[in-house]
Amino acid sequence: MPSPAEFAVALPAMTAWRQDFHRHPELGFQEHRTAARVADLLRGWGIAVTEGIAGTGVVGTIQGRPGNRAIALRADMDALAMTEATGLTYASTTPDRMHACGHDGHTAMLLGAAEWLAAHRDRFAGTVQLVFQPAEESLGGARVMAEEGLFERFPVDAIYGLHNLPGLPLGTVAVPKGPVLASSDTWEVTFTGIGTHGAKPHLGRDATLAAAAFILGLQAIAAREVDPLGTAVVSVGHIAAGDAVAPNVIPHSVFLRGTARALEEAVRTHLETRIREIAKAVALQHRVQAAPRYIRRLGPTVNHAAQAAVMLAAATGTATAVRDDHPPITAGEDFSEFLARIPGAYAWLGTGEPVHPEGFQHNVHFDFPDAALPHGAAFWCSLVERELA
Repeated sequence: MPSPAEFAVALPAMTAWRQDFHRHPELGFQEHRTAARVADLLRGWGIAVTEGIAGTGVVGTIQGRPGNRAIALRADMDALAMTEATGLTYASTTPDRMHACGHDGHTAMLLGAAEWLAAHRDRFAGTVQLVFQPAEESLGGARVMAEEGLFERFPVDAIYGLHNLPGLPLGTVAVPKGPVLASSDTWEVTFTGIGTHGAKPHLGRDATLAAAAFILGLQAIAAREVDPLGTAVVSVGHIAAGDAVAPNVIPHSVFLRGTARALEEAVRTHLETRIREIAKAVALQHRVQAAPRYIRRLGPTVNHAAQAAVMLAAATGTATAVRDDHPPITAGEDFSEFLARIPGAYAWLGTGEPVHPEGFQHNVHFDFPDAALPHGAAFWCSLVERELA
């Protein structure tokens, strides 16, 4: 079973790949350079490559000894629309583009594992599908890959995902039992009333007042309608109404947009129902019109028990520490699209404390630590050896 120490010789190469990806970030479904580099490296190690799934997705196929089982390992490749402020020598060279979530590290770790697996095909029996996925950040790349026949073209018995987690000690692998991440949905409501002069509110029907009542009403859902031991989040992220240069005008309409999160499908459905009901009730109370809309984006990421157990066992041989009790996180992940179709599990890889005090994910100071690369690559190889023994 390979250890992180065995990957010390590969660390310079993995670091070079990771920093190259970091220097050239690409948004979802635009990862053309990244995908081409991944495909070239895989081919150089004698790995069969399929390109163009979901536009920029890449799948590398490694055949070990004869065997009937197959598994998939997934890494995401896309960056975020942010302006980097790290000051690193390999900082982003593209304006308003940045690897602020560590997908550059995920890609480099899976490449490191790919090179090792290609050179040690006698260590496992069956097939490994390396899935380099585009557009994890909000655009649903996993769903598109699945809809374009990923699992029909590359049948597997299970799929696994690994994501960096700042704050978790370096090299620690955490595999939650059950929910890992929350659903991530978007809701919208437009309240339409009758605009009027701010000095004569009685002549209109104030959509702004209805919007304010709606925002307060939302807070009761999580506070009073969901089990206190459960998880629900409803947040308002955008409000648009009126014109800043005309504060003496009560606008005729107000538009609100926000996010809803849950760890269970039943709670998710309750959030959708109640957001619609509260919008309609508030509109009736204030004699305005309400047009609510709920957009289901990503379901909860929930580990399958058998595959979570496999990840924990694989981590026991390679990780500096192993946890099965990490609490769920209310962020969302489109890996849930894969888990809704086939068995699998998702783990966290600890990357230690960030160098910068504000260097957590989705922050302009974030940078994936290269010291974590051998830990991730070794874990992937250990998982393959255990699953395809």
